[in-house]
Amino acid sequence: MKKCLKCGERYSDITLNFCLNDGELLVQETYRSPPIQFADDSPPTLVMNQPRVTNPIDFSQSSPAPLQSNVPQTVEGQLNFGGYAASRDQTLPTVSLVLGVISCFLVCCAGGIWLGLPAAIVGFLAMRNAERDPTRYGGRGLAIAGMVLGIVTFLASLFFLIFGQLS
Repeated sequence: MKKCLKCGERYSDITLNFCLNDGELLVQETYRSPPIQFADDSPPTLVMNQPRVTNPIDFSQSSPAPLQSNVPQTVEGQLNFGGYAASRDQTLPTVSLVLGVISCFLVCCAGGIWLGLPAAIVGFLAMRNAERDPTRYGGRGLAIAGMVLGIVTFLASLFFLIFGQLS
């Protein structure tokens, strides 16, 4: 038989190691015969110390955490999601630069007129947006590059058209 030293409960089941009432370690009663050995040589149950307190909480002194809204905060008309900085819009400068580069390859066949002029116009609009609102629009350098390429290819296409007709 095994006995709980805390509550005094006795158990006849020798496979129990802990009291069912309070969880205390059961000990073998000394006035009985020695315990029966089983063929199972499993290791004995280890008794651990009390768990250490890592983060004591005193509910009487703590105040409740402030409520946080899941709605993204708006700053100057832009949405700010979880600490990520909103990038500036560079769509128009990129379009201007792409049109200017493509028009460079098509200068000989009047591509500068059909692509160079729109590259210059879109580049001018993009540069104006970047100067007017730099927090929202970016790509001023891309816009200038697209504008320059567009103007150069437009003038070169005009030159080829005018002097190509005369000869």
